[in-house]
Amino acid sequence: MEASNQSAVTEFVLLGLSAHPKLEKTFFVLILSMYLVILLGNGVLILVTILDSRLHTPMYFFLGNLSFLDICYTTFSVPLVLDGFLTPRKTISFSGCAMQMFLSFAMGATECVLLGMMAFDRYVAICNPLRYPVVMSKAVYVPMAISSWVAGGANSLVQISLAVQLPFCGDNVINHFICEILAVLKLACADISINVISMGVANVIFLGVPVLFIFVSYIFILTTILRIPSAEGRKKAFSTCSAHLTVVVVFYGTILFMYGKPKSKDPLGADKQDLSDKLISLFYGLLTPMLNPIIYSLRNKDVKTAVRYLVAQKRFTQ
Repeated sequence: MEASNQSAVTEFVLLGLSAHPKLEKTFFVLILSMYLVILLGNGVLILVTILDSRLHTPMYFFLGNLSFLDICYTTFSVPLVLDGFLTPRKTISFSGCAMQMFLSFAMGATECVLLGMMAFDRYVAICNPLRYPVVMSKAVYVPMAISSWVAGGANSLVQISLAVQLPFCGDNVINHFICEILAVLKLACADISINVISMGVANVIFLGVPVLFIFVSYIFILTTILRIPSAEGRKKAFSTCSAHLTVVVVFYGTILFMYGKPKSKDPLGADKQDLSDKLISLFYGLLTPMLNPIIYSLRNKDVKTAVRYLVAQKRFTQ
């Protein structure tokens, strides 16, 4: 009977900004605007990488995957957040919460692997340009992209399978905008040490390893660029990887800021810090998907040329 009572939770209540109702309309407009920018920017990037044959290269194939991933990641979470701002009681079913955690985890892990693969692509292009067509052939880069999605999905499946097996007692209030796995685990009335260890191992594999791989790749890239005799040659070589490097810095920089900032020990400021943590987590999930297409558009001549060409072509047909 006790086990039955512990597993009786069928839905969760998402607190969101319930304690700050005056902020809800403001953040509704702000987040909706950011979401529309994400859809437009990443949608345009996907479109140009498909329609412009000059962008049918490994780098832009990975970029198209990254843009599609960003659209999926935000689409699975932002509509629920927006609905929560307009709904007095914000609830989500147990199965819906599990699905949201699965997709969030899968997208995050996949993006880490994709960024690592994009670093490898830039390494081969700059350090071994003569071998690039062979090393990064279509028979290689397509399976690489597929494997990143499979790896992210497999990792997420493991983490969420462990989470949903936990018993949940009575308290079903999640102090977040969405079903964030750490917030959900706090509601479990059982030992979560296995979950914590599993997530720690996953973080090493999907965060630590790609970061190390990217770091080593760029050491070789920068070493190769500095050996180029002409300043124009160095500038041209660096421009081919500057957009990716900027995206990596933004992606991992926001992660470090979000999880590395010190916690306040002042109990009087706990509520403010709690609100701050939730908002930082929310905007982290929106910031990188919004900035990625902007960075690649501003810092990449090929993308800017392709966009201008498609716009001019559309005007001509009209």
